[in-house]
Amino acid sequence: MQGPLPSEDGEALQTLATFDRGSDTFLLSPDVVAEVHEIAGDGPEGLDVYVTGQLGNAADSAEAFEGIDGTLLVATVSIVIVLLLLTYRSPVLWVLPIFSAVTALLAAQGVIYLLVDNFGLTVNAQSAGILTVLVIGAGTDYALLLVARYREELRLHAARHEAMAEALHRAGPAMLASGGTVVLGMLCLLAATMNSTQGLGPVAAIGVVVALLAMTTLLPALLVIVGRWVFWRYGPRSAVTSRPRVASGPGSAGRSPLARLVWLATTVVLAVGWLGLPTLDANGLTLAEGFRGTPESVVGQEVQAEHFEGDAGNLVQVIAPAEDAAAVSEVVASTEGVVPAGEPVVAGDIALVNAALTDEAVSDAAFDSVERLRAAVDDIGTDVLVGGGTAIQLDTQDASQRDNRVVIPLVLLVVLLILAALLRAVVAPALLVLTVVLSFGTALGLSALFFEYAFGFGGADSSFPLFVFVFLVALGIDYNIFLMTRVREEALDHGTRRGALIALAATGGVITSAGLVLAATFAVLATLPLTFLTEMGFAVALGVLLDTIIVRAVLVTALNLDIGPKMWWPSALARRPEGETAGLDEHEPARPHSRQRVS
Repeated sequence: MQGPLPSEDGEALQTLATFDRGSDTFLLSPDVVAEVHEIAGDGPEGLDVYVTGQLGNAADSAEAFEGIDGTLLVATVSIVIVLLLLTYRSPVLWVLPIFSAVTALLAAQGVIYLLVDNFGLTVNAQSAGILTVLVIGAGTDYALLLVARYREELRLHAARHEAMAEALHRAGPAMLASGGTVVLGMLCLLAATMNSTQGLGPVAAIGVVVALLAMTTLLPALLVIVGRWVFWRYGPRSAVTSRPRVASGPGSAGRSPLARLVWLATTVVLAVGWLGLPTLDANGLTLAEGFRGTPESVVGQEVQAEHFEGDAGNLVQVIAPAEDAAAVSEVVASTEGVVPAGEPVVAGDIALVNAALTDEAVSDAAFDSVERLRAAVDDIGTDVLVGGGTAIQLDTQDASQRDNRVVIPLVLLVVLLILAALLRAVVAPALLVLTVVLSFGTALGLSALFFEYAFGFGGADSSFPLFVFVFLVALGIDYNIFLMTRVREEALDHGTRRGALIALAATGGVITSAGLVLAATFAVLATLPLTFLTEMGFAVALGVLLDTIIVRAVLVTALNLDIGPKMWWPSALARRPEGETAGLDEHEPARPHSRQRVS
């Protein structure tokens, strides 16, 4: 410990202390800060005491996360209940999906606890909060898809057991493909070098697997047990045996002259959002920028910056052999951007030399100073190491950039392969992946503009682009899967172009509802006092809305109408003539009735 050291203006004192907090750093920080306040007392009248630096930051972060699980669960479930009431227009039907989703969340938390306890899985408060939102949101999405298809089949089957069997048969592949895409996409995070990023992958994957199991086992059983009355007065009362009329027109059987104009115009509009990407500063967040508010550590840092040269609360720490302490001190004193902070501390064979940055801790100038210092001490010996908060931020930024280069292409490849296997084509999967990447860039660009000019955020965490990409691509592709599996199903009977219109009419309502639910659940993260989660919740919610309302309903449908059967190249369906009499796949039995539009 060094100090108390007076400032040159005589209005402040600072004491530099190093704490050994063991392995439970994050959890013990508030207790340590409380003990420091107890030791320091209130001080003389007019003297305020602040604990800042890495210890204060960790303590404020722990307090921000305190109770986050319960708050997120209540907020998420409340929003989902309201949306389900509006979607189903039934005062009781919403209970079944919510019960299944909450059961899935509890089961997923139990599985994750066992993995943490027995296999050392990395879990932090951030991944725990994301798990809650992901399981409730994704689980409700699967529930919406299944319930919509079940209600549709109830119009064609008098026995609800037969209707549910058919609903699972028809909706099951899309649900499994959707869940598989999210799971494998999240597991791609295991290729990351950051422990927090790696740990989020298995946590999210487990949550989605359990949610999918609950919505394909527990929810169907509950729906069949309670019977048709659960749909209230808006539900199907008897089987329908008449064939519904299928809309006809130039866009149904032949290429629509407006389809190409629509998808080109939509692409241009979405591409405009990419113009905001240069405003995204993902170099990391400063201590003050990391919080939405001014906790004690932020106030303390502001006071320290006002009265002292350099940021003594965020020191650059140089570890060297004891015999090199003097040489390291000289290098520190002569390196631009850093100033010595006290005499070297020698403990046995190791020496610690502290230095304070003259620039803002998380900035390009500070990073350059750390790199200059590292290059300078390399001349002393390879066993001289430069650490500290800014050095950690720099290493985190480098690791995140590496993770972006590795994980993003890996996720795209996994999604492409899953879509190719599901749709048995190459053209459609490639186009679907491109549409999701397009909407990701748009969401990121627009979010960056909001962060800069509407919210006043100073930047974004270095892992922010990767997290948003994985969530938007893995989750955003869901709606294209829901739509395109139905398009392919209807194309077997009616051709691709008419099938696209039928599929859009049949799935439009449920996909829109699913998108609103998922966007609303992620938007809950934006209410938390931490900037990173606020930014991620906003960006993912915006991206999901773009995927649901624009990409799926407008862009993908227009591509289907323009390209037609070639969407399914190289499968046999690509060579099948358009029209209602196009014929059926040789392995696909004739459907007794066309699907009805879901109200």
